[in-house]
Amino acid sequence: MKLLRSFVVLFLFAFFGCGAIIINYFVFPFISLFSKQEEKRKRYCCVVHKTWKFFCSMMEKANSIKVEIKNSEKLKNLSGKIIVANHPSFIDIVLLIGAIPNTVCVAKKDLKKNIFMGNIVKSLYLINDENTDDLIKETIDILKEGYNIVVFPSGTRTLENEPLKLHKGAALMAIHSQADILPINISCDYKFLAKHQKIYDASDRPITYTITINDEIKIAEFLQGNLTSIQQRNRINEVIKEKISAVSKN
Repeated sequence: MKLLRSFVVLFLFAFFGCGAIIINYFVFPFISLFSKQEEKRKRYCCVVHKTWKFFCSMMEKANSIKVEIKNSEKLKNLSGKIIVANHPSFIDIVLLIGAIPNTVCVAKKDLKKNIFMGNIVKSLYLINDENTDDLIKETIDILKEGYNIVVFPSGTRTLENEPLKLHKGAALMAIHSQADILPINISCDYKFLAKHQKIYDASDRPITYTITINDEIKIAEFLQGNLTSIQQRNRINEVIKEKISAVSKN
């Protein structure tokens, strides 16, 4: 049974790769060619949301994973929020964007050279390791347009039992944009697609992903008083760490 599941997972990711190539080299260039500038991001987001949602449903129908979203009502009509989450597995971003429309994410510039995702990243993602001022400006513009931005503050997938170390980019983005933060905790009941783990290392049963939507972090509360910008950033980061490390008690 485990061998069969490994084969199914490999097939699904081969399918994902083929789909990404089609979007990267055909769909996005077509959108770019025949869409007005102000329509492009909306159409890019729609394509990625719907295709990743479809891929997640394929994984569920193939009995590879199950996805449970707790407090899903907090995602209804979500707009102009910075979404932060822990990052235990490779498909975390696929699960989140598949579940939340009108959402982009922050990525590393190396992905711009990826054969599968390069054009998608250049067209839709924010790049976090280039010019910080440009990143902040683009963040503010995107949030004002009503899109959400997913940030993994750890920067990379975290290892089991490893202390959670966060970069301060999400807090910095929130301070400059004054957008509220939606913290999300992602957990799975079996180590799957984790850092340094083979893609075919599947369990002998479906792996359950639990996505817990926690209460929003209201940024206005941190911008009051006499805190310096560094103190504001550090305090916001502490709350982010606390929220994404634990599930909601609601």
